[in-house]
Amino acid sequence: MSVPAPRADVLSATLWRLRDNAGLSGEETARRAGTLSQSKISRFEKGRLVPTEEDIRTLCRIYGAPPETRRELLDIAADLREGSTATRTILQRSSPVMQARIGRIEKSSARMRCFNPAIVIGLLQTHDYIRSLLSGRYSGRELDAMVISRMERQKILDSDRDMDFVMTESALRWHVGSPRVMTDQAQHLAELATELPNVRLGVVPWTVPTNRAVIHGFQIFDDRAVTLNTETAFALITNERDIDDYISRFEIYSGFAVYDDEARVVFERIADEYRVLGE
Repeated sequence: MSVPAPRADVLSATLWRLRDNAGLSGEETARRAGTLSQSKISRFEKGRLVPTEEDIRTLCRIYGAPPETRRELLDIAADLREGSTATRTILQRSSPVMQARIGRIEKSSARMRCFNPAIVIGLLQTHDYIRSLLSGRYSGRELDAMVISRMERQKILDSDRDMDFVMTESALRWHVGSPRVMTDQAQHLAELATELPNVRLGVVPWTVPTNRAVIHGFQIFDDRAVTLNTETAFALITNERDIDDYISRFEIYSGFAVYDDEARVVFERIADEYRVLGE
């Protein structure tokens, strides 16, 4: 039997474990399925391809998976279904629902890579920054629900997942709320830059020359899904070639960034500047 990658995401690891427990090779599984190739089954297990609901039902039938396991895998695949949703539709359907969906994708992933040139990455935002950022669009109980949803997602920072975050200094130059809010946010990032062993936080200082234009942020989940937000839409991408392109982009942007103590210095400098502005 093949050995799965360490810290494999839930979907991939579960499919591998079910096949291993059934004592089947990838070739034999493909033969019994009839509609799946050995290479596709391998990509499912390596987190390179999201299986369809029919693929999951077929594999669970072959492996003799219990109903609760099948339901869990179907739920994960549904969250990872490719497509885009207009911002207006998200607002009408209540954004906490979308926040919960993103949270489930994060929890089922083993590795996350996030880049944002415009605002602080969601998992790294302070409570007051979140509230100030969203107050222009939400209010009352809806705003409270959004803040709670985003803060709830941040619990994943204390897990064993590998997380790589890159942002630009300009993201902190977008003055959200007040100098106090921004001082606390920048100081929070300074602490995160060196305190969490599973989190790698980089920042691209404005003094670093670059040769690439950046338009929007994005998040990569393992090697099989990308989410991104624009002014008018939220999109989830699972096409392998597109994902490879975003992985390459992330590697380029992270190459411009500084990390660890150098990143902490940048964040503390910005915090000091907002502190002076508040005075």
